[in-house]
Amino acid sequence: MERDASPIGVFDSGVGGLTVFREIARALPHHSLIYLGDSARVPYGTKSAETVTRYTLQAASHLLDRGIGMLVVACNTATAAALPALRERLPIPVIGVVEPGARAAVARTRGRVGVIATEGTVRSKAYTKAIRLLDPTIEVIESAAPLFVSLAEEGWANTHVAREVAEIYLEPLLDAGIDTLVLGCTHYPILRGTIEQVVGEGVSIVDSAETTAACVLAAVGTRSTGAAKHTFLVTDAEERFRRIAGDFLSREIEHLELVSL
Repeated sequence: MERDASPIGVFDSGVGGLTVFREIARALPHHSLIYLGDSARVPYGTKSAETVTRYTLQAASHLLDRGIGMLVVACNTATAAALPALRERLPIPVIGVVEPGARAAVARTRGRVGVIATEGTVRSKAYTKAIRLLDPTIEVIESAAPLFVSLAEEGWANTHVAREVAEIYLEPLLDAGIDTLVLGCTHYPILRGTIEQVVGEGVSIVDSAETTAACVLAAVGTRSTGAAKHTFLVTDAEERFRRIAGDFLSREIEHLELVSL
């Protein structure tokens, strides 16, 4: 199969990467996509970089066997830990979510960027490194916001509970004077409305799902035509995935398979 017609693989530790999947599907409505969520081993954010890299390489191998022509690592933790290994070992293009978000932040900021992410991503300082590689004068403040993941998955993104949690997480960043905020976990776009209410109009929001989709579109172009097939693979908890994915994507999920890595 020619690479242009090959499906794009989208990988995440669970369901958060569906926000990236959604934006890619919007950008490339005629291109087939295969989503793999490693729901048996989620979360990745609390695991070591070595473990995350091993899991990610296993997922990539499975998607390669399914004939993908590009891999999108729709997980900030996996991107931070495993992207170099993936690019070294895979014979196809690999796009992560950190670099596109970092470029967008540099383009928008007046000098002070806040990043909210999982513990693993914050620990890696992936966004600080990526942003300062582009502009070493920019100040970057990273902070973990782990409860946002549960709020997104439970459908509580627009509740007073989410608002109170957001105020607690974001207060230190606002006190530090950030002018740009990177949503450094693919779950967080689900809470974007609540986050925007807390930070106000003076802070620009960088959505890593949108920036990654734009990067994929630029790499692939718009060559595909016809009907796109969307296939979803999970390693555990199919019905939970089906429910959450239906909420994230606003449609019922077809072609859902349980797989082992």
